[in-house]
Amino acid sequence: MIVQEEFENQALAKSEFEEYIDHLAETVAPEIEIDSVPDDLGELYRVWNSYHLLGTFYQNVEGKWVAQPCNSDDRPCCDTPELAQLFIIAVNGLLVADVA
Repeated sequence: MIVQEEFENQALAKSEFEEYIDHLAETVAPEIEIDSVPDDLGELYRVWNSYHLLGTFYQNVEGKWVAQPCNSDDRPCCDTPELAQLFIIAVNGLLVADVA
């Protein structure tokens, strides 16, 4: 029957589409690690994704946090260390919205 076949095809297409949407929704935030190394002027913090160095940040003498993403000339001053980390992660294209 043509009507039954069309219904089954629509049901199959809907099921495949829902599976695809579920797969997209499973986006997982990257594992970001932060460590630090002593520097002449204080601590230099490093932001890692696995073994890839994403960038570094430090606190300057004025109390601002300077983000230094790898492969970028941008050196923004941030009010908090979290904003410096976020900038480095975003510049590297790893920012994932609404993971929870």
